[in-house]
Amino acid sequence: MTLDTLEELAAYLAGAFDSGDAAVLRDALDLASRADATAHLAAAAGVPQATLRAAFASGEMDLETTLAVMKVIDLHLPG
Repeated sequence: MTLDTLEELAAYLAGAFDSGDAAVLRDALDLASRADATAHLAAAAGVPQATLRAAFASGEMDLETTLAVMKVIDLHLPG
């Protein structure tokens, strides 16, 4: 799968978050770490591209980065 646009990446990540399955999310973050569109997501979130790629690759994002990504992909916390 290639994720070339911000819209494709946002939809893919939103679906992974919505699945509620940690393995699905981990795989999605791993793919996102290598996706071309991650450069667009990083710019839209105001996060350095290298920082976002590293966070996706490790599966560990700080709260600030997580919230910035969630805002761009229009993902809301339940409740």
